Amino acid sequence: MSKVTRAMIMGAGLGTRMRPLTDDRPKPMVTVAGRTLIDHAIDRLIAAGVNRIVVNVHYKADVLRAHLNKRHDVEIVFSDETEKLLDTGGGVVKAMPHFAGEPFFVINSDSIWAEGGTPPLPAMQRLWDASRMDGLMLLAEMETAMGYEGSGDFVLEADGKVARAKDRSEQPYAYPGVQIVHPRLFDGAPDGAFSTNIMWDRAIAGGRLHGTVLDGVWIHVGTPQARDEAENYLAALSPA
Repeated sequence: MSKVTRAMIMGAGLGTRMRPLTDDRPKPMVTVAGRTLIDHAIDRLIAAGVNRIVVNVHYKADVLRAHLNKRHDVEIVFSDETEKLLDTGGGVVKAMPHFAGEPFFVINSDSIWAEGGTPPLPAMQRLWDASRMDGLMLLAEMETAMGYEGSGDFVLEADGKVARAKDRSEQPYAYPGVQIVHPRLFDGAPDGAFSTNIMWDRAIAGGRLHGTVLDGVWIHVGTPQARDEAENYLAALSPA
């Protein structure tokens, strides 16, 4: 099966919960373990063989553009949402022409992880099957998820398909903001701003949304406290 070589990083959020760290920079520019959040995401994508990355921009877009223009190890394209934020689904739809009809990763810029023995992005590429899937989600164990305040987003069924965790007895997982999607996931999408949840629910109903569990620890870096916890956790993992 062909490798997924394109990606989108969601970088247009306002970063309100991350203040004061975002007073002078967009959230993707907050640093953890000496690297900006967006550089962590780009590094992972490049290691998985991705060669074209679309980044949507809104808050302090010029700061993010200037930073990313210094990277020359991958093609980076900007999707401009400075006039209007389009939410997760609308943002992807606006960027869709950059993917030329191919499947692509979508990664939230505030999501980082410490890998176990199986790096998740190459594992997702191996599992991806466009004939059976419109989307393939990475899922994270609730017991080890850091910076996550929910009660679980999805369950993973025996055949690898994903369902909403609400009213289900199976073990719930958190969604760490990493997925592979086929452009057809967004066929017939609403105009303007909307949540990807709309398209996920349709794919779930059609048995076309699948999942795989992260081998490692997911860290949601959504607040200054979560950033500090991530710093401390990753520092403890590093050799002295």
